[in-house]
Amino acid sequence: MSDDRIEADTGTTGVREGFGFDQGALDAWLRENVADYRGPLTVEQFKGGQSNPTYKLVTPGKSYVLRRKPPGELLPGAHAVDREARVQSALGKAGFLVATIHGLCTDDGVIGTMFYVMDMVEGRIFWDNSFPDVRREDRPLYFDAMNAVMVQLHSFDPHAIGLGDYGKPGNYFARQIGRWTKQYLADEQAGRNPDMDALVEWLPENIPAGEESSVVHGDMRCDNMIFHPTEPRVLAVLDWELSTLGHPLADFAYQTMMYRMPPSIVPGLAGADLAALNIPSEADYVAAYCARTGRDSIPNYEFYIAFNLFRLAAIFHGIKGRVLRGTAASAQAAERAEAFPLLARMARESMEACKG
Repeated sequence: MSDDRIEADTGTTGVREGFGFDQGALDAWLRENVADYRGPLTVEQFKGGQSNPTYKLVTPGKSYVLRRKPPGELLPGAHAVDREARVQSALGKAGFLVATIHGLCTDDGVIGTMFYVMDMVEGRIFWDNSFPDVRREDRPLYFDAMNAVMVQLHSFDPHAIGLGDYGKPGNYFARQIGRWTKQYLADEQAGRNPDMDALVEWLPENIPAGEESSVVHGDMRCDNMIFHPTEPRVLAVLDWELSTLGHPLADFAYQTMMYRMPPSIVPGLAGADLAALNIPSEADYVAAYCARTGRDSIPNYEFYIAFNLFRLAAIFHGIKGRVLRGTAASAQAAERAEAFPLLARMARESMEACKG
């Protein structure tokens, strides 16, 4: 990822046109619903984030983060910030690394759309999976930390932590393929793509046998983690919009796509000299996950990769639609929209590889 793109996605800016709201109404809500909140309040908008607009709420005593549904016309079922708040609350109580949730507001009359408020976790966010700002000898420790966090998430019994009904049981791949197919086909403004059409036809007919279920994040990349300011340690996992109950190996394969993604789309390692960077190989990263979870290997691993590339392509297709409708939350959304055809092609190539 280029320095310009990192700068464009890092930090905060003034609230962008079209994403403002009544800050006085928010201040009143915070005084009533957030313990120990004290104004005056200053609102900034985070530069990053493609889907749900995210804001930094600055007060003299501490800072908070607000995530909201975007304004404007939305696809059914998308931008469910109430689900984000629920899963983080449950996981936080179970000891997982998430920001503390202070409150959820389902009343659109306060700032125009549903929102929730959580703690601002101070630390480092890495936008590039090569971890260029980390000492060479420390890079394996950062990869190990990401691997361990993924395993911890998949270790929770959803019923035991109050998330037994967070997703439908069984048939995860069929439901997910159906969901993203429906969303892809419904967004007529974003248009159709022959590679996506081929995946829509092939994927549901080639789902591997076997069922596993855990809480899955759905977007566990390095830039959705806050690391300790100086140590190779994760402090919090962000962006739970795609979380549900699902197959842990699908969740894991999404993370390992970092090895195959070009830096031009999302933080990726395709083409990088891993040995020179002292970064574990994809095979070693998979082996570490298997060792931690007691697996000998991951059969059908390539299907999980193809599925995740399709799902990510469908997400980028949705971003393209929001750009065309003028409701995209990030200044970088247009770049994602332009990258959609390449990502769809990569997904189809992975599908062809599965066929042998």
